[in-house]
Amino acid sequence: MAALAAAAPAFPVAAQTERSAPVQVQVDRAVPLPSDTPWPGGPIKLDIDATDTQRGIYKVKQTIPVPASMRTLTLLFPEWLPGNHAARGPINLVSRFNFTANGKTLTWMRNPLDVYQIDVMLPEGTREVTADFVHTSPITGSEGRVTMTQEMLNLQWEKMSFYPAGHYTRRIAIDPTVTFPAGWQVYTALDGAGRTGDTVRWDRVDYETLVDSPIFAGKFAKQWKLDPAVRLDVVADKPSQLEIKPENLATFERLVDEADTLFGERHFDHYDILLALTDRMGGIGLEHQRSAENQYEPQSFVEWDEMDWDHNVVAHELVHSWNGKYRRPADLWTPDYRTPMQDSLLWMYEGQTQFWGWVLAARSGLQKKDTVLGQFANAVANYSEGQPGREWRSVADTTNDPIINARRPVPYSSLNRSEDYYVEGALTWLEADQIIRKGTAGKKGLDDFARIFFGGIPGDLGQLTYDFDEIVRVLGSVYAYDWAEFLDTRLRQANQPAPLKGVEMAGYALVWKDTPNPYNKGRMAGQKYLDLFYSLGVNIDNSGKITSTRWDGPAFNAGIVNGSQIIAVNGESYSKDGMKDAITAAGKAGGTAGGASNAAASPIELLVKRGDRYDTITIGYTGGLRYPWLEPAGKGNQPFDRLLAARTKN
Repeated sequence: MAALAAAAPAFPVAAQTERSAPVQVQVDRAVPLPSDTPWPGGPIKLDIDATDTQRGIYKVKQTIPVPASMRTLTLLFPEWLPGNHAARGPINLVSRFNFTANGKTLTWMRNPLDVYQIDVMLPEGTREVTADFVHTSPITGSEGRVTMTQEMLNLQWEKMSFYPAGHYTRRIAIDPTVTFPAGWQVYTALDGAGRTGDTVRWDRVDYETLVDSPIFAGKFAKQWKLDPAVRLDVVADKPSQLEIKPENLATFERLVDEADTLFGERHFDHYDILLALTDRMGGIGLEHQRSAENQYEPQSFVEWDEMDWDHNVVAHELVHSWNGKYRRPADLWTPDYRTPMQDSLLWMYEGQTQFWGWVLAARSGLQKKDTVLGQFANAVANYSEGQPGREWRSVADTTNDPIINARRPVPYSSLNRSEDYYVEGALTWLEADQIIRKGTAGKKGLDDFARIFFGGIPGDLGQLTYDFDEIVRVLGSVYAYDWAEFLDTRLRQANQPAPLKGVEMAGYALVWKDTPNPYNKGRMAGQKYLDLFYSLGVNIDNSGKITSTRWDGPAFNAGIVNGSQIIAVNGESYSKDGMKDAITAAGKAGGTAGGASNAAASPIELLVKRGDRYDTITIGYTGGLRYPWLEPAGKGNQPFDRLLAARTKN
């Protein structure tokens, strides 16, 4: 019996004697790499009608010359998008395909293994294919980013065009034309604009440069020259929002000067800061080599001081012209928009850009110094207390997040982590700056690295790739140090100490107060929420709904989660002031600082609605309101003060 038992099948025998069992057939998914050769058909005409602002529709016509011998035209819709670091091409917004040649409709088929590929069957003798289709702007934010309103539009070429497969995109010639609503102003980095009525044509351009040259256009618009080669191009929801005081406009001019001082060489022949003052079109901050797409809140110019918290995106995206566009990680650069991107060095691409974006905003006055210090304070606080996910996940692993998560909301972002290569990356570069300054007695800093690394080849308007070894090598040329070990431990390894060292070396300390720092205060007012992340461990919108919950925080431990709504606080209807008063009162009664040891003294009682259920939840938190600040640890001018000080004369 034992021998028979040993020979028994691993799975129960089915009652039937036969069972269908398919066998996998090897599927050839290998796609040939594109070649660095020109598209043999010749220049492609791309005509877009962007006049239907009522319905948010872009009508597109592409005329594609093809070689006489071609029988299948393979067209690709851009999938892996520059600046998105992921496959974000919205092919779902492109519809009503119609391909014709010689007056006849052509058969087309979508590749089931690559839905971004369209194969068009060509009859013998075909020399030109016409593609007609529409791109529909989302109408509401739930459908995607709104790119067209009745006052403005943001035309991004890659979202409403196809390109022929098999060639580097820089070797595909395009003749672009767009028709705009009557009288609208049009801004882009493209060259050679010629306007007939409301139709604008530009010089022939390669597809890569076209994709890197988006358009802002609007009914209410204004342009300022910041210097002979740099323009500030602004569209707004209302004409009154375009008013800006001369002293505030001057901060944009100083930003350009400070960037020149930092990097030394420009890698653009001209540059457009495209800026939308809007809450109707979707928000954006996206880099390009000769321009950038930016969005401020509508009143950011006319309420300049109140909106100081909202001004940084322009500085960040300007830095990207050097870091990310001219200098680009070798594994992130791709020859077309089908080849997958690899994001392993985003802590350099985005992290050092975040650092310089903050620093240049302070140096130029685009943001007040105290606001910039508030942004640094928030960053340090988050990694000191607010992110248990650092225990299991490294900064380097978060560089995969654009692909893994695509900025979708998650239940507990403090546990999952998000794209922390931006901000923890910036704090790492702050520490690197202070190591250099301390080691050279203040004679050198990360400025010297930036001038060497991003200055690159004088007059070079192309792209120059880099890898980890080059970063280490150039840092070592500025100051001899084990930079490989430094970057490896802080960025590639999980469960590292909180990144406080750079701030401390810069002569500042993280302190906690019961009032928000200037950045926190402005952001809460502008985005209409209450930040209690370091007290109760939640953020709450104006209606009392929980928008984020800190893992292992007091609210989390009491069972409060995202989407729950606070109806009442200590028996009274929810209000922001009532919530803050309750936390303050509990802290005074409890007599503890940051803990809950005397929780019974004055608990916080909340009536919480989750779905159709109402619960009374008691939270024994007595730490009071807590907001992070950075303050000088000693008297006099500190290294941080010197780092943020202007480098150019006003």
